[in-house]
Amino acid sequence: MKPLVEFCASNASSYTQSVIEALEQDPDLDVDVVEYGCLGHCGECYMVPYALVNGDFVSAATADELLEKIKAKIREDEESFGKDLPF
Repeated sequence: MKPLVEFCASNASSYTQSVIEALEQDPDLDVDVVEYGCLGHCGECYMVPYALVNGDFVSAATADELLEKIKAKIREDEESFGKDLPF
């Protein structure tokens, strides 16, 4: 199963649109990128760029840092579970 990266539409309009585009266009990544109206992290959404990676909350001070943290989380999950992620 592919890694799943979820974004909040409100956060995307403020912080993460560039991260979404980078993930979708990265030829080395095979991930599902989904944008929802709300992910229920409203306090964080207002303050910092964030995403849910395989259900885990990942945030950063900048969009570029978030992109790197997302990639690191995906690598970590793949090392732990192999390519057959249990979610």
